[in-house]
Amino acid sequence: KLILLQCLLLAFVMLAAPAPSQAQVAVGISVHIGPPPLRVYAQPICPGPGYLWTPGYWAYGDDGYYWVPGAWVLAPEPGFLWTPGYWGFAEGVYVWHAGYWGPHVGFYGGINYGFGYGGVGFAGGEWRHGAFFYNRSVTNINVVNIHNTYNRTVIVNENHVAFNGEGGVRAFPDRDEMRAEHDRHIEATHEQMDHRDSAFRDRDNRDDRADRRDDRAAQRDEQRENRDAQRNEQRENRDAQRNEQRENRDAQRNEQRNQQRENRNDNRQQQQQNRPAHNNNERNNHPDKGDRNPHERPHR
Repeated sequence: KLILLQCLLLAFVMLAAPAPSQAQVAVGISVHIGPPPLRVYAQPICPGPGYLWTPGYWAYGDDGYYWVPGAWVLAPEPGFLWTPGYWGFAEGVYVWHAGYWGPHVGFYGGINYGFGYGGVGFAGGEWRHGAFFYNRSVTNINVVNIHNTYNRTVIVNENHVAFNGEGGVRAFPDRDEMRAEHDRHIEATHEQMDHRDSAFRDRDNRDDRADRRDDRAAQRDEQRENRDAQRNEQRENRDAQRNEQRENRDAQRNEQRNQQRENRNDNRQQQQQNRPAHNNNERNNHPDKGDRNPHERPHR
């Protein structure tokens, strides 16, 4: 009973604890290569009232980075705004922080996504009494179809760096952005997820650097194959030269041995031919030596 009571108490504490927002937690995607600069593109015209702009960004898949174009999306609830996701560089890796819907725009790395997302907050429109009003200075709208508009000048930052941290945008959340992290948040809608998956299937959205890396890898492979072929050819040539030199040395040695053998045979034959003459000379020079009786005692 005591153990059961402890388990129930632990479960109650876990359920009562507030869930961390998407802004506070990275979604588990980390890579060692940073995203390329944000693409420059034209914003399509707003399809109708109530649509909010979600800017384009770099996502990461099996083949590397791919571009998810910006899109007009209906907010999941009136009064909710979109906080874009962003890549953050820390401790040698690039980590993706997912975007979310909420009553206030939170921290999105200081990234200039354009069209009202200049790095802090959102200047492309605002909610008024349950209706969304569009800032015509940064959004592409048709004033014939959409009447909820206003005009407020926005300073445009031309920085297209796509990540926060060393080597990228050095920005930190302010008090309002930190308070926004504690609001009630809603993750990306199914429409946004389908849009991302559709972008992943389109090869035109692939990071051009991936193609260049593939080309460089193919060139390196071709160069490596050529080097290996040249080395093999050089090795074969060296082996052929060594074999030829070895064969020449063996032929010379055999020829020398044969010559020495023939010379020795000639000397032996000459010696055998000279031996009878030598014996005759001995007999002529020492006549008594050959006629002496071996049993005869010499005279004193």
